[in-house]
Amino acid sequence: MSLTRSLTRRGTTAALTVLMTAALGAAGAGAAGADTTARQTRQIASSVLGSDYKITLTAVRSTQDEYAASVRLQVYTQSDGAWKESDRVTVGDVDGWFWYPLTGKGAVCEFSAASTEPAPLTVSLLRTPSLGCSEPAEYVVKEGKVHTG
Repeated sequence: MSLTRSLTRRGTTAALTVLMTAALGAAGAGAAGADTTARQTRQIASSVLGSDYKITLTAVRSTQDEYAASVRLQVYTQSDGAWKESDRVTVGDVDGWFWYPLTGKGAVCEFSAASTEPAPLTVSLLRTPSLGCSEPAEYVVKEGKVHTG
């Protein structure tokens, strides 16, 4: 075998290896990107009411529309020294919010709760900067469960 043929084969093999690595890497990145978007969440508010309840609001990005999101309200109670989820509800409609305003500055217009039993809870969130805040949603947390107020 001549030196030219050997170098050509090595060059072709190297080029194919680079192309396959790039293709596999791009496919993996695409799959990873889709998976990340499908599960993207961001906690936007949290409050601890004494040792009784911890309440969180979490934005959950839509898997169907990259601009849409849902808001999950979760209630936790103390159990064996740790917070355990006791209930969760969706604030507003599923995918009824916009992801970017909801996860940006000023997203939470009102988030108030009282350390009483039952615990009143009010939530108002930014719809968009031009539309302003949503009407306040009223809830009551009683014995670890969320009820509409």
